[in-house]
Amino acid sequence: MPYPKFSSVEDYLASLDATKASTLKAIVDFILVQFPELESKIAWNVPTIHRDGQYVAGIDAHKNHLTFSAWSPHIIEAFKPRLDGYVVFKNCFQIPVDWEVDEALLKDLVRARLAELE
Repeated sequence: MPYPKFSSVEDYLASLDATKASTLKAIVDFILVQFPELESKIAWNVPTIHRDGQYVAGIDAHKNHLTFSAWSPHIIEAFKPRLDGYVVFKNCFQIPVDWEVDEALLKDLVRARLAELE
């Protein structure tokens, strides 16, 4: 069965179960409150955070986890000590569907990505 095409972050959230939707929304909302110059939209059919068309972060839902992408292997490498306990890949890491949002980690990841984009 093909995946539906989402036209907005709200459409994406509506397609998820309540736990995934709540966690993903909390992550997006936290980032947008902390960094009001950023915006969220759908790109590659998943929620992404942008600044002036540049990707800052991406968050998407899977069957048993969510994935947070910092769009940078350099940032993920630099944060590996703080990502101990997470499943980490080159550009992203997995978080539990019921993740208690680690605000300090998110803020630092976004700051690092914004600095990289300068």
